[in-house]
Amino acid sequence: MNSLSAVFAPALDPLRLEKKGVEPQSPQSNRRKRQKKKVNENDLSKEIIDAAIEVHKALGPGLLESAYEICLERELIIRGLTVKRQVSLPLIYKDIRCDIGHRVDLLVENKVIIEIKSVEALNDVHIAQVLTYLKLSQCKLGLLINFNVKLLKDGLKRLVNNLDE
Repeated sequence: MNSLSAVFAPALDPLRLEKKGVEPQSPQSNRRKRQKKKVNENDLSKEIIDAAIEVHKALGPGLLESAYEICLERELIIRGLTVKRQVSLPLIYKDIRCDIGHRVDLLVENKVIIEIKSVEALNDVHIAQVLTYLKLSQCKLGLLINFNVKLLKDGLKRLVNNLDE
């Protein structure tokens, strides 16, 4: 077993999830459960942050963004949320659609954008990126999460675009 599989195997092991009392379920069955109750962006953000903390506790800082992205997607699915990964976000300018490579890391319930980073420190360009994604997608809430911190609360930024709080 190589070192990467040693890191990921415990976090995603279905037997470990069952031991914790979490039954691995298909995304379809989770979506059916979630459809009964509409949730707002504020409730979703609490659930997403809780899931991100769970991933950070399991993996710690220092991995690539893609590792955290996959694990957070899995954690959110386990919690019954609908998640899309690497969603293409076109730019539309004067009725011309420009597919120029903007990709949202995670889109939760088609309402909340999550941009994942694993950097020494978040800076203004990361914030501008999420604000641009919010504007282009017409979503109201974005979470910028830097997993490369000792405490995840120090790597969280909540960004809004016309959200009623």
